[in-house]
Amino acid sequence: METLLYKNTQISYTDNGKGTAVVMLHGFLENKTMWDVYVSELSKKNRIITIDLLGHGETESLGYIQTMEENADVVHAVLSKLKIRKAILVGHSMGGYVSLAFAELYPEKMKGLVLLNSTSKEDSSERKKNRDRAIKAVKKDYETFIRLSIANLFSEDNREKLIKKIEEVKIQALKTPLQGIVASLEGMKIRKDREFLLHTTTYPKLLILGKKDPVLNYEENLEQIKGTHIELVTFGDGHMSSIENREELLAVLSSFIKNNLKHSFF
Repeated sequence: METLLYKNTQISYTDNGKGTAVVMLHGFLENKTMWDVYVSELSKKNRIITIDLLGHGETESLGYIQTMEENADVVHAVLSKLKIRKAILVGHSMGGYVSLAFAELYPEKMKGLVLLNSTSKEDSSERKKNRDRAIKAVKKDYETFIRLSIANLFSEDNREKLIKKIEEVKIQALKTPLQGIVASLEGMKIRKDREFLLHTTTYPKLLILGKKDPVLNYEENLEQIKGTHIELVTFGDGHMSSIENREELLAVLSSFIKNNLKHSFF
């Protein structure tokens, strides 16, 4: 684990392997340890960077609202420190929102983009209300909020089947401080719509969705890539493809990175 000071805030990240730079960004209530299995495999042929986003894992919180843009600036600060000119960004859920913010702010740094169980669309008005409800709920009963939130990310079929794995995710989630949770919910609520990036940028892009995702409606999320050449991969499970579809996801990411290198214009 390495650290960087950004606006007097300690940022935690890892840097493993050599080759194509790939930045892996976790989702809400997760941290960089979610990628451990992937890092050990992908770093055999690539340079894999994982970062704890603001208020998650071993990265400190920064303010009452942690915007996707602020998180993108953190990613940029890490890449600058590591002297990485271009990278493929892989973002799970909230990590996808941060990847899109980074893609808009630093287009010259983009080599490829993978949205994993994520969307380029902004929150609907109903979703924004749900964020406010979540803020009230976590302030009222922190532990119950986290335990329910994590279980609800998996497809119903997997909640019994993967009970041990779900417990491990909950243990990691319970390390997320209240300030980090609230600030991230506020940041996700006000994030802008970035669907235009999927239609106007030329680097390779991949969208990975779960057919039974309880958080993101599958059909609605297909809409964002209509009329694009974006590659789509669909798994038959929930929002946690990194756990529910581990082997398949590893194969998909390996293939995307390899093809990106082969067809790179840069």
